[in-house]
Amino acid sequence: MSDAVRRADPAEMPALASLWFKAWREAHEPYVPAELTRIRTLASFAERLDLFGDALRVVGPVGAPLGLCVVKDDELNQLFTSPEARGTGAAQALIADAEARVAAAGHQAIWLDVVIENARAIRFYEKSGWRGKGEQVVGLDTLDQPFDLKVLIMEKSLAEA
Repeated sequence: MSDAVRRADPAEMPALASLWFKAWREAHEPYVPAELTRIRTLASFAERLDLFGDALRVVGPVGAPLGLCVVKDDELNQLFTSPEARGTGAAQALIADAEARVAAAGHQAIWLDVVIENARAIRFYEKSGWRGKGEQVVGLDTLDQPFDLKVLIMEKSLAEA
């Protein structure tokens, strides 16, 4: 598997929407309110992907992406990989790319939010140098209005990155 991070090819948007939808469900459905799961449909992921523009990056072969990330200002806004990509370095490559983009924009730190109960994700981020900064209610992006959810905010200094 190539861990080269690249821009998404427009033709692979359906595959990316499917990857994001399945990975989001796996990582979030056990922990979030049923109302959030209800509005997180495959169609909503496809529509939201189109809104990311140049902020979206992917790994994997063109036409068969294995992971995606989105940077929004100084935030790692989305990071998802397919089960096949786990253990391949794909997620680490996406994080490194996100950190580099945020640093290039002049920020000293990068942050993300993670579902408090998602211990696997929290351990992964901690191994990647991220630290918990505390819990906070954030308005998650949806196609309609923000969905308020209490999450753990994690941050990483970019001084060494």
